[in-house]
Amino acid sequence: MMPVAKNFSPELLLRAQGVRVVFFDVDGVLTDGSLYFTDQGETIKRFNTLDGHGLKLLQRVGIVPAVITGRDSKPLRLRLAALGIEHVHYGTEDKRPAAEQTLKRLGLIWSQAAAMGDDWPDLSVMQRCALACAPSNAHAEVKTVAHYITSARGGEGAAREFCDLLLTASGRYESLLEEHRQ
Repeated sequence: MMPVAKNFSPELLLRAQGVRVVFFDVDGVLTDGSLYFTDQGETIKRFNTLDGHGLKLLQRVGIVPAVITGRDSKPLRLRLAALGIEHVHYGTEDKRPAAEQTLKRLGLIWSQAAAMGDDWPDLSVMQRCALACAPSNAHAEVKTVAHYITSARGGEGAAREFCDLLLTASGRYESLLEEHRQ
């Protein structure tokens, strides 16, 4: 049985083939961008399990998911720890130096990186990567630098759609899917 994954263009798949690390923003990418505050001032976030499973699948094929976010919260730390995300920069407004630190730590270069962001703070990283992605509800300026714009909105499966693209380009999408069908 053939998989029902989205049909990605050959040019997009070629651009994605050398990717070894993916930088993800959180608010607007891994969440819907809404911030909920309790009476005590705690931030509550809603994460999509499709996105989480996609991040785990990337790790299985040797693609490192990394997170660079302008915020920091206990729920965010708990979620990323549960997903096994090791490369995380919290409370980072200037994202390029954080990405460069991660690249150096991994022994990689920009042409081996991809990024997914939704707003201006993500532009400096997205513009340097081999592959840039934006959720469908990203800011217009971010969409202009994206090589791929997901059909899903941030926090609603957009990151998973990007993960599926990377898994397809790695040649592992079908074999991973088949493992889950057994």
